[in-house]
Amino acid sequence: MGRRFRGRVRPNKPEHRVNHRIRFPKIRVIDPDGNMIGVMSPDEGRAKAKEFGLDLVEVSPQARPPVCKIMDYGKFKYEKSKAKSAAKSSTPTMKTVQMRPKTDDHDLETKLRRARKFLKRGDKVRIVMRMRGRERGYPQRWIEMLQETYQESLANLGRIASKPTQQGRVIAMVVEPTTT
Repeated sequence: MGRRFRGRVRPNKPEHRVNHRIRFPKIRVIDPDGNMIGVMSPDEGRAKAKEFGLDLVEVSPQARPPVCKIMDYGKFKYEKSKAKSAAKSSTPTMKTVQMRPKTDDHDLETKLRRARKFLKRGDKVRIVMRMRGRERGYPQRWIEMLQETYQESLANLGRIASKPTQQGRVIAMVVEPTTT
C-alpha cells in the first residue's frame, strides 16, 4: 500500500521510469538490438534514444549503475499486458459444483450442464457432495452415486483426476478436461 497523503492513498508508481524520470548520475544504456552502448549520463542516453526515435526505459533499477534500454515504451507496455492476459487465460482454474444426495433430477441436470460447460472451457471441476445427518452413515452409497453420475454425463468431456473421497461431511472428486 502506498503512503497516505491528504486522506487518500497515493497511487502506485509506474513499473519503469521513462526518459526524464530517470534521475541517476550514471546509467548503463542498451540499444534496441540488445547491444550495450556503455555507461553515460541520462541526458546522453536520452539523446541516443532520440537518434533512434524511441524512448529510454529503465529496465533494471536495482543494478548499479541502473540498466536502461532504448525501446518503444508504448509497444513494450502493450506486449507486457498482452503476455500477462495470455498467461492469465491459459491457466486452468478449479470450478466447484456442489450437490446433496437428495438433489432433485432437474437441479442435478442443471449442475451437470454447468460442469460440462466448465470442462469444455478447459477448467477443472471439483464435484462436491455435502452430507447431513443420517446421510453421513452411508458414504459408500454416495461415492457410487458420484461415479455413476460421472459415467453418465461427464465421461466424454473429462477424466477423473482424483477419485471420490470422503473429507469430513463432504465427498469430493476432481474431473479434469481431456485434451484432444
